[in-house]
Amino acid sequence: MVADDEAMTFEQSVQAAIELDAPLNERLEVVARAVRRLNADFADAVDRLVARLQEQGAGMMSPAPGDVMPAFLLPDDSGKLTGLADLLEQGPAVITFQRGHWCPYCRLNAIGIVEVQEEIAALDGQVVVIMPERRRFAKAMKAAVGAQFPFLIDIDNGYALSLNLAIWVGAEMERLMGVGYDLPSYQGNASWFLPIPATFIVGTDGRITDRFVDPDYRRRMDIDYLIAALKRAR
Repeated sequence: MVADDEAMTFEQSVQAAIELDAPLNERLEVVARAVRRLNADFADAVDRLVARLQEQGAGMMSPAPGDVMPAFLLPDDSGKLTGLADLLEQGPAVITFQRGHWCPYCRLNAIGIVEVQEEIAALDGQVVVIMPERRRFAKAMKAAVGAQFPFLIDIDNGYALSLNLAIWVGAEMERLMGVGYDLPSYQGNASWFLPIPATFIVGTDGRITDRFVDPDYRRRMDIDYLIAALKRAR
């Protein structure tokens, strides 16, 4: 584990998490500890948001293992339309929803997948990241993490809403996040809706074999589990 160095800036803590040789959720915990150390009020507000979402069962009505994954046709970071059917013609798919380029947890999640993208390719696996951001921000995140897979743009969270994955962050988080993040500019709207980070593993028959949905955006599907799930989906 990385020592929670009191002298570290937030970006230094994120970089330490990126460099840490550990499972994804341990790396994410480094970031969560840094947030609490540097801004306890913000961390407490996140806890309240997560508690509210959990109480409401947010995300639990999204498609489950055994269900057919609803189709999509979304533009990627280069403007090309990508559909679920096209992906499944090539192999099982990893469909992962991320909040945005600005989110350090999403950056770490994407980096974790990038680190095994050759292993995924060897399994004929297809990966797409779905984000509710304008194309230039999706393109920037893809370049920053070194991904070879597409980042799809889900403007206004249309597809996420259809899967019961989109949530309003709430007035408190809107105020706190607005200090550092310009979501209306990133997304092209002022709704302050975000997708619950989620990952679906979809077999070539279009059915979901595994999923990870958690309203606590500080936790994600671990990469070892993702690879094992992809092998099961073949």
